[in-house]
Amino acid sequence: MSELTLTSPAFADGEPIPEEYGYEARDVNPPLRIDGVPDAAESIVLLVDDPDAVEPAGKVWDHWTVYDLDPELTEIPEDWDVEGVEGRNDYGEIGYGGPNPPDGEHTYRFRVYALDRSLNTAGVETKDAVEAAMDGHVLAQATLTGTYAP
Repeated sequence: MSELTLTSPAFADGEPIPEEYGYEARDVNPPLRIDGVPDAAESIVLLVDDPDAVEPAGKVWDHWTVYDLDPELTEIPEDWDVEGVEGRNDYGEIGYGGPNPPDGEHTYRFRVYALDRSLNTAGVETKDAVEAAMDGHVLAQATLTGTYAP
């Protein structure tokens, strides 16, 4: 079995996220590629957050929560019309909310999880609720990081 990986043709792991994907720019998701999803996976979860926001915002800032994605999914195009369920981000919106650091460069985590079940949970709207629902059901996970500066 191959290892689960998450990559982007728009930026390499640890490198700058192009400005166009920022909240104050086009505010669309970057393209992503998912490879190595285990055969036993029933669904995929994608979480995007900013752990560097703890200092200015008092918490890890949630930018995108998507769950119940098809485990056969390998390509997420730029400005994707999601084929799953999107949760609420910390801008108070459903869907993707791009990077918008208030105090200099931040690192953003794009994390993908292969689950042994679909969440199918009405009312799961936040990253915290999704993480609680997927507890004990993660078969594999991968992380892609990118930086963004105002």
